[in-house]
Amino acid sequence: MHTQTKISNRLTALFDTQKKNLLNIYFTAGFPALADTVTILKALEKAGVDMIEIGMPFSDPLADGPTIQQSSEVALANGMSIKKLFEQMEGIRQHISVPIMLMGYLNPVMQYGVEAFCRKAAEVGIDGLILPDLPFDEFNEFYSSYFEENNLSNVFLVTPETSDSRLKQIDESASGFIYAVSTNSTTGGGKDLKSAEAYFQKLKDTKLKNPLMIGFNINNKENFDFACQYASGAIIGSAFVKAIKGSKDLEKDIISFVNSIKIGNIKS
Repeated sequence: MHTQTKISNRLTALFDTQKKNLLNIYFTAGFPALADTVTILKALEKAGVDMIEIGMPFSDPLADGPTIQQSSEVALANGMSIKKLFEQMEGIRQHISVPIMLMGYLNPVMQYGVEAFCRKAAEVGIDGLILPDLPFDEFNEFYSSYFEENNLSNVFLVTPETSDSRLKQIDESASGFIYAVSTNSTTGGGKDLKSAEAYFQKLKDTKLKNPLMIGFNINNKENFDFACQYASGAIIGSAFVKAIKGSKDLEKDIISFVNSIKIGNIKS
């Protein structure tokens, strides 16, 4: 059984200093337009998000709901690829200080080469990876050393179906945080978050070594606040992708979206 070597990066530093109400925003690289990646990153940092997850578009995204699937299709049609994303990320740390993670599927990462991918990710300033279809045992056996060498956190997903023994194993191997999926449906599935309350309480009571972030079906301040009662923070994807679709002023729309989650819709 592999136990994670201590990883130290912007993500672990964030959790060391701030334990509550952390907002993680997901967006798809290359959406709405190919060149929007850096604009969106800068606007999210300016808006005060705590960490950012960049989706690497893939043609067969199993865990994603229609909103993110569609953004993936648009991004791929725009010409986004892992190579292109790494090019866009060159020098990003001159502008962005918050933790950045890449989220995506194993297939494109394998095609790039897992070791080369981890090395390049670290080189451009990425702090962690979220690869939902990377099997836990496979990670421990074949890939964990690449993550450790490059100080990359590997973020595992857990669901209401994850057994207690598997949860314990994941907690031993994870670094950064554990991503608690609120339902067994896809992202943006629209299920009521409160129906998962017993599951969130169970995770909270388990006293995990790693911080917990809750994702899927979080789309407003009320849901965000609810999730934060049980975890260090929450992850918003589909609702944000919807908010920037067709945007005429990305920075303005991004700041207003983040404000609506952090401080609620301001009534005039």
